Amino acid sequence: MLVCFVPLLIAFRVKYNSHPWLGRLFLLLIPIFLVAVFFSYARGAWLALAAGGAAWFLIRHKLLVTGFVISVIIGTTALFWLKQNDRYLQYAHDFKTTIFHKNFNEHLIATYRLKDVSTAERFYRWIAGVRMIKDNPVIGFGPGSFYPNYKEYTVPAFKTWVSNNKDHSTVHNYFLLLAVEQGLPGLFFFLLLTGAMLFFAQRIYHSSSAPFHKAIGMLTGVILVMILVVNFLSDLIETDKTGSLFFCAFPPDNCISQFKKRL
Repeated sequence: MLVCFVPLLIAFRVKYNSHPWLGRLFLLLIPIFLVAVFFSYARGAWLALAAGGAAWFLIRHKLLVTGFVISVIIGTTALFWLKQNDRYLQYAHDFKTTIFHKNFNEHLIATYRLKDVSTAERFYRWIAGVRMIKDNPVIGFGPGSFYPNYKEYTVPAFKTWVSNNKDHSTVHNYFLLLAVEQGLPGLFFFLLLTGAMLFFAQRIYHSSSAPFHKAIGMLTGVILVMILVVNFLSDLIETDKTGSLFFCAFPPDNCISQFKKRL
């Protein structure tokens, strides 16, 4: 949630740049929020911040939808590549060295080496999720069905010391969760929905001459991309605090009505 406020503050800073004190206020708030995001130690939020910058560039150059489609293709290709001949087993971690690192530098190093416990546990559940999809690719297992079913689909080589999952948490990937619960058609419709949202955000930015509507289009696209990136590592649309923000990404009615008049 903190990281989603950053582009909003930047937009307010631009809008009120000439205001005697509001411009300074937002200029002060931006670094405060950036420091807060950093000390949250949420690596998904850091990645989302970088993705938000990339989304701004893609929207400016009318490439946002293209980038989204390419991302889906890359993700699908990587999945099939890892699954072929059980290649993913080559990346199994060492149970004894997969721990939680309190030192920040060690924590980052362990992340890209797949020796951080949260990263390793994600792989453990993602593999189970993919194997579940294979059994029910069309209709899925139903809502809230991941936890009761996933243990029998796990691969012991990826097990970590937190795999007992006392919190009954899910797969930590919203795209994968949709495919598990609602089948591949459910995932397809979700991707279609998000693709449409990104398309209209970009179109509103480029079709409107009103600065307010252009800002709405840009903010909608940037924040939506950030939410999608975070949800690739989690399933936060299932929670009220983030799900509401995702579904509020639809542009306001007055913005849509003006866009329709321009068609």
